[in-house]
Amino acid sequence: MPPRFKPTSSRVDKTPAPQKLTGRLDEFVHFLRAECSMADNSVLAYSRDIRQFFDWLQAKKIADVRMIDLKIMTSYLKSLHERGLAASSIGRKLVAIKTLFRFFVLEGIITESVVELLNSPKLWDYLPKVLSPEKVDALLAAPCREDAFPLRDRALLCLMYATGCRASEISNLTLTQISLEERYCRCIGKGNKERIVSLNPVAVAALETYLQHERPSLVPEEESQHDFLFLSRTGKGITRLTIWRLVKKYAARIGCSKQVSPHTLRHSFATHMLAGGAEIRALQEMLGHANILTTQIYTHVEHSRLKSIHQKCHPRG
Repeated sequence: MPPRFKPTSSRVDKTPAPQKLTGRLDEFVHFLRAECSMADNSVLAYSRDIRQFFDWLQAKKIADVRMIDLKIMTSYLKSLHERGLAASSIGRKLVAIKTLFRFFVLEGIITESVVELLNSPKLWDYLPKVLSPEKVDALLAAPCREDAFPLRDRALLCLMYATGCRASEISNLTLTQISLEERYCRCIGKGNKERIVSLNPVAVAALETYLQHERPSLVPEEESQHDFLFLSRTGKGITRLTIWRLVKKYAARIGCSKQVSPHTLRHSFATHMLAGGAEIRALQEMLGHANILTTQIYTHVEHSRLKSIHQKCHPRG
């Protein structure tokens, strides 16, 4: 008779293998660039937010993706709030995390995203910092002869206020994207989306003066075909950080708040356009917003204007 063998258990351990967070950041960054076609600045912002999230998880000794539930996510958002972050900053970080979890689902790392159940923090209480038209005029006139490149700086400030462009969009502008004859600027925004924004006479005059009298001296001899619109003292394209420093410098000169930044000019552009009667849909296109809800944050400044229209036009006003 054949020898009897002790039967082995037919049960198979179906416990899923741990899905570690280690190394996932590089994969996620590749996904943002290759699959989402995100701009470099957006990729940097997302990766920075996710790295901070991973560091927090590591401090909590959470290494497995499947361990992250709503309780943990709520705790993380609470920690951001306790750090004093603005609702807009927390909302941006949450968007990055939601994108990360969608990537995990697409890769089969998890079956569903728990963070989709979380809502972004309420942003309607957030009012962007806006300069008055008088303060904007003072800021545009702030560059003087004592500055290293006053014509460039004034042209830069005028262009930012005339178009509402982001600092990154201004730093990447080339000569071919500006038409002074037709008075327009062709901006490349987030996601490489292109939009056309008109230039006002003040911006056109400032740019003409800069291009004629100052920019030629900044172009290196060996790079006579340099294409960037705004150049640094070394002849290279001006960086976003330099733009930030210049705005801070001239804002301090006119006695503005320390919270003034390049984005303040973008907020001021949008607010003043609405106050002047611009349609919100047109403003959305000029700002390059994908969602009109982002543009509607500027409608808070319309209360006084709408109130006056109501008093003027209503039969019982």
